[in-house]
Amino acid sequence: MTSSAPTPTNPHHGNTTLGVAAIGYAFMGKAHSNAWRNVASFFDVPAFEQKVLVGRDPEQVAEAAARYGWAEYATDWRAVIARDDIHIVDICAPGWMHAEIAIAALEAGKHVLVEKPLANTLAEAEAMTEAARAARARGIQSMIGFNYRRVPALALARELITEGRLGTIRHVRAAYLQDWLSDAESPMTWRLRKETAGSGALGDIASHAIDQVLYLLGDTVTDVSGRLHTFVTERPGADGTEQVTVDDAAWATLTLASGAVASVEVSRMATGQKNSLQLEIYGDKGSLLFDLENLNELGFLDATLPVREQGFRRILVNEPEHPYAGAWWPQGHIIGWEHTFTHQIRDFLTAITTGTAPSPSFEEGLAVQKVLAAVEESANNKSTLTVVNY
Repeated sequence: MTSSAPTPTNPHHGNTTLGVAAIGYAFMGKAHSNAWRNVASFFDVPAFEQKVLVGRDPEQVAEAAARYGWAEYATDWRAVIARDDIHIVDICAPGWMHAEIAIAALEAGKHVLVEKPLANTLAEAEAMTEAARAARARGIQSMIGFNYRRVPALALARELITEGRLGTIRHVRAAYLQDWLSDAESPMTWRLRKETAGSGALGDIASHAIDQVLYLLGDTVTDVSGRLHTFVTERPGADGTEQVTVDDAAWATLTLASGAVASVEVSRMATGQKNSLQLEIYGDKGSLLFDLENLNELGFLDATLPVREQGFRRILVNEPEHPYAGAWWPQGHIIGWEHTFTHQIRDFLTAITTGTAPSPSFEEGLAVQKVLAAVEESANNKSTLTVVNY
């Protein structure tokens, strides 16, 4: 499975075409593959090749590789990581596999992009972060895939906050609501088993909500109070009824180092909500509103205007002056959820070729993981206020 392609002589690879391997071909594998297939059509990125797609089922991964534009497929990720023509490893496998694959890839000198959350356990996340730190010293880059940072409206929101347009941030409301488990007869999946998923809605979607709070405000969490709940404790499995061992929903109150307070609510049982990440940021000079189900729009209130002129205004974030938007379509021609992954790949490739550390780093992913762990600890102790240990 090895290739005669030369091994790069410097960490930025010079003019070497970067070989990419993706591990995982289901939901996230499809989203990432779509981004790899399209990024060079819209952004100025270094030369790369979609070398190999890796999966456990040979027939299914072969079909996916052909469909998604990969030159070949494989079932042994260890053999793929050992190849000289692979420079980037994109990990789209379930969370329980992240640590082993990422650490092996980094130690082999491969740049690594891994889907969120960083890992299923705090210990695994810490080991991954240490491996990333050691690899960075050798010019090897790593990044975690919090793709919502690449929504143009949310990138604009961060710019406005950084510019001081909202003044001092007082409080934030973040709610990530889905309903794909609201039917009690929905079958068991790996996402509902603690040994494979780590947690339920907490790790799956609260990780996104918490990352947005930290990203938008440029802040850290000092302590939390949390609660977890499982509404449907048993679901149909392959061999009869199976016990659900993760949460269906989670709630948390976060105290931030700046003094701001954030409330976070996530659920995969919110009937009628398909994929709604709602964010409200309130400052003494203005406020912002966002909903992922209307991802091209940002609501902005400028409280420095005279009261008679105040009110939330709708910004359609499709202008060339907006983050990422200039690469796509004429003004008013909206983009979609899948474009966030294209932006993510673009930023990761740019970081690799410039030698600039990408964000969110594994350290940032670990910070989110520590908040998640504190929420779980608080929930297990009847919502006791719990310090986040960095």
